[in-house]
Amino acid sequence: MEPRISIITLGVQDLDASFAFYSKLGFPSSRKPEDGIIFFKTGGVCLALYPLQALAEDVSPDFKVEKTGFSGVTLAHNTRSKQEVDAVLILAEKAGGKIEKQAQDVFWGGYSGYFSDPDGYLWEVAYGDCWEFNDDGSLVID
Repeated sequence: MEPRISIITLGVQDLDASFAFYSKLGFPSSRKPEDGIIFFKTGGVCLALYPLQALAEDVSPDFKVEKTGFSGVTLAHNTRSKQEVDAVLILAEKAGGKIEKQAQDVFWGGYSGYFSDPDGYLWEVAYGDCWEFNDDGSLVID
């Protein structure tokens, strides 16, 4: 298997609300909620939104939807400056997200904060002065 992630799909309770939230953050898509699934174009990986119950049923008819608390998974948006971290967190809050952790200097030497989307999925917004970016906005990883 080639080490690659092509699509990250978030199971959502309300496709219309989640579509509106991510659209307000600037995620581009040619799809609409009435299509039943949303694909957002991002740098490097596609972000998809799909109804939670339908996603669970796609895995298996016996798969139970039991979403409670912290799942142990976060998504990350890396920025090119500290100021951009603050701007993205403000944008997320204005779009309907919840600030879970205000941006601050962190133990690994960077600057980051967290927001959650309408379904509680956690996003870290982070800056590190040692990061470099590819043309598509993805991180250069050595």
